[in-house]
Amino acid sequence: MAEPEYIPRNDEPQQPSTDSARNLAVVVYLLQALSFFLGGITGLVGVIVNYVKMDDVRGTWIESHFRWQIRTFWIGLLWTVIGIVTTPLIIGWFILLGTSIWVIYKIVKGALALNDRRTV
Repeated sequence: MAEPEYIPRNDEPQQPSTDSARNLAVVVYLLQALSFFLGGITGLVGVIVNYVKMDDVRGTWIESHFRWQIRTFWIGLLWTVIGIVTTPLIIGWFILLGTSIWVIYKIVKGALALNDRRTV
C-alpha cells in the first residue's frame, strides 16, 4: 500500500500578494496622467482595468486606490463634458481649468499615497 504524500501544515493564513495589484494601480495612475496628452483614451483604458481587476484587490489596501481612480475618472469626465458644453459661455474655460487642476491633484495625491503603501 502506498503512503499518502506528505504536505506540510502551514498555520499562517495566506495573504494575497499585493505587489502585482500595486503595480497595476501605478499603471492606472500613469494612464490617467497620459490622458491629458492623448485625448482621454488612456483614462478610459485605466478605468476599464480598474473595473476588471476590482475583485482581485477587494479587501486589500489597494482597493481604496482603485475606488479613488474610478471616482476621479467619472467625476472628471462629468465636469469635462460640462466645461466643453459651456465653453461658448466663457465659463466653460474656467470649468475646464478647474477640472484639470482637480484631476492632477487627485492623481498626484493618490500616487504619493500608493508610493508610501497607504490607503487614500
